[in-house]
Amino acid sequence: MSNFPNWLEKTPTWIWWSFFPGFGGLAISYAGYKSSTQAWIAVGLGLTAFAWITSSSGLAAWIWLAQIAIAFSLRQQFLLKTYPNNLPAPNDPDLVRLVAKTRNKIDINSCSKNELVNTLGLPIVYANDIESLRNEGFVFTHSEELSEIIGIPESKVSAIAPLITFYYDHRKDSGISWRRLNTLVLQEFIDCGLEPEVAKKIFEERQRRGDYKSLIDVKRRTGLPLSSYQLLM
Repeated sequence: MSNFPNWLEKTPTWIWWSFFPGFGGLAISYAGYKSSTQAWIAVGLGLTAFAWITSSSGLAAWIWLAQIAIAFSLRQQFLLKTYPNNLPAPNDPDLVRLVAKTRNKIDINSCSKNELVNTLGLPIVYANDIESLRNEGFVFTHSEELSEIIGIPESKVSAIAPLITFYYDHRKDSGISWRRLNTLVLQEFIDCGLEPEVAKKIFEERQRRGDYKSLIDVKRRTGLPLSSYQLLM
């Protein structure tokens, strides 16, 4: 997952092209073309035209230096704009926001496990848990659920938030939370519609080993399928 720093350390070939007198500005135009940045294309063409117009004057050397300086100043922006989809997301939230502007967001409810691990940089255990809940019909609706339900550290969720999106489930009631599994007593579970044996298992496991840390924790400790208590979420 450390490919991102290596990517930022690269010096694209087009930067060296900027050292050519007269034609070096075209290197900046090329960078604009590759990164879909129209302003860079215009700057590169302008520098090239101006270099030819002033080729016999003392300004030529200054234009040559200017195109080299501009090329190097655009280096990091270019690398961010062309950040490959097959590299995991960086850990720096500011850099993630820059990368997010150049790629399509990943839908947590329909993406592949490969995207969860290799693009978002999630450990395989979290990817497996997300897939497991999706297979049982659970629909994620906001990034906080990745921490509350799956148990992914909040710092990691915050880092990948600009890169992800969620299918909107209009049936989701924001006033209902899985955390009710830590507060309701046995009879309240049954009154809410749980089967008595399901309610008993959830309640007794909580009494025995303490509050549940996440929805995945409930599933692992009780061995119950999500569908058996999903109506409480």
